[in-house]
Amino acid sequence: MKRTALVIAAALCATLLGAVPAQAEERTCRGTIGAVTVDNLRVPSNATCTLEGTRVKGTIKVERNATLVATSVRVNGNVQAENHKHVTLTKSTVGGSVQLEQGKTATVTSNSVKGDVQSFTNRGKQTISSNRIDGNLQCKSNVPAPTGSRNVVQGNKEDQCRRL
Repeated sequence: MKRTALVIAAALCATLLGAVPAQAEERTCRGTIGAVTVDNLRVPSNATCTLEGTRVKGTIKVERNATLVATSVRVNGNVQAENHKHVTLTKSTVGGSVQLEQGKTATVTSNSVKGDVQSFTNRGKQTISSNRIDGNLQCKSNVPAPTGSRNVVQGNKEDQCRRL
């Protein structure tokens, strides 16, 4: 009986006070971030962000006309770039996928990616080399077609990336 009353009281308190959702903080990067840990990271429009040994618990988002240069980083989530100016991802580990869409140039070299690497509708040189990709390597509608070699892909190499 006492236990039931405690459970009801706890539920009532939670209802009256309201549950406070846990929110990951987003850090905006302009400049250089070294070997620290952040939740999510955003490279805002027209900015340049250099990451050196940084750990990202969530996702990296690269916005319009922004540049990301990431070396020896660990990303638990995804690396997402849309309408980007340039992305360089080197000697890093990505727990999710790498998505490069409708941007300009990118270099993805010597990384371990648990998900997919996708390059869609970019208008600049895309180089994808020496990566270990647990998902698929997918490239479509890029001008010029991506170049690269020595990618070990557990899934499929598709479209413009079928020979990489």
